[in-house]
Amino acid sequence: MINLAQKDIQHTLGKFIVTAMGVGMLLGIVLIMIGVYRGMIIDAQVLLDDLKVDLWVVQKDTLGPFAEASRVHEDLKNSIGIIEGVKKAEGITFQNLQLPSKAGPVRVFAVGFDPYGAIDPINPKKIIAGRGLERDHYEMVVTDKTGFHVGDTLHLGRDDYKVVGVTHGTVSSGGDPLVYVSLKDAQELQFLYANTRIRADRARGIKTLNSHMVNAVVATVRSGYSVNEVAEKIRRFKYKSVYTAEEEKTILTKNLIKMASKQIGMFTVILVIVSTIIIALIIYTMTLEKIKEIAIMKLIGIPNGMIIKMIMQETLLMGFLAFISANIFAHLIYAKFPKRVVLEIPDAWILFFVVIIASLLASLVGVKKVISADPSEAIGG
Repeated sequence: MINLAQKDIQHTLGKFIVTAMGVGMLLGIVLIMIGVYRGMIIDAQVLLDDLKVDLWVVQKDTLGPFAEASRVHEDLKNSIGIIEGVKKAEGITFQNLQLPSKAGPVRVFAVGFDPYGAIDPINPKKIIAGRGLERDHYEMVVTDKTGFHVGDTLHLGRDDYKVVGVTHGTVSSGGDPLVYVSLKDAQELQFLYANTRIRADRARGIKTLNSHMVNAVVATVRSGYSVNEVAEKIRRFKYKSVYTAEEEKTILTKNLIKMASKQIGMFTVILVIVSTIIIALIIYTMTLEKIKEIAIMKLIGIPNGMIIKMIMQETLLMGFLAFISANIFAHLIYAKFPKRVVLEIPDAWILFFVVIIASLLASLVGVKKVISADPSEAIGG
């Protein structure tokens, strides 16, 4: 009966392959969406892994600085730095910027830090051209995704910034290209208003905003001290929210991308269901096209089991070809997506088993038609 299935497929080989490729493109999108989710998880951890700090001190009762807005005074780093168990502490800022370019504004996520600060790991390490920041003002390190090069000059706010270094693979938790500027420049860009705004606020009796603010104070813990115990000391004495590196990573991977992961999951399930329905409709159509031949098989005494086996073999083969097409399609286009897409072998294997199960379920439509086929249809028109 395997030969019978093969001969049946050979009869409509072109249609069979094109159909399998069409279903494969749908399944390829499923792989891409899973890859987008994997990429979001990795992107959410890139900055944290680069910083390599133990504690994040943010505004009280917030999940800052990524999940919620957070502002604390820069000099908080001094009082945290003298707490027993704290090795080093530094202020740091985060903000979204639009970098001007000939092709239009480029959205980036800017990290502001003190180039002369105590915590050296804040300075970018994945530099592929140029150098890191060495001055308090007017220097910037960009990622290669922005399209800028060493030596380029960018105008932001009131000043011009020179690109002194280019990194690779540095992105924010949201997948935006990451750039680095000095803490003083970042504070001006984020907290300092334009002169007209300052004059207007003074006329209204509004106090000018203090620009000596940061979004978080990060700290490292001395060897031999418990990170959790030091964090509790800071909470108790400084009345701030404090998160360990693991807690901050959980906030990023659970809170920030929770809704996105649910949305991706829903689309993935819908696409799998649609693919199953399409396979079922194709198998049903193919069964209808040869219903007379099936009736003849029944008339000459071929049992239903052998005919059903043929239908299931064709359905499984279509599912297998669709799976192969899905992998080829996904690997051809994933690099063209603007954000990171990570294709992993375990995800492909899971999809393979899902496709096999979906194909078996889809074959039931054709099986039902085979069982209900009347041998008398073989006689006449």
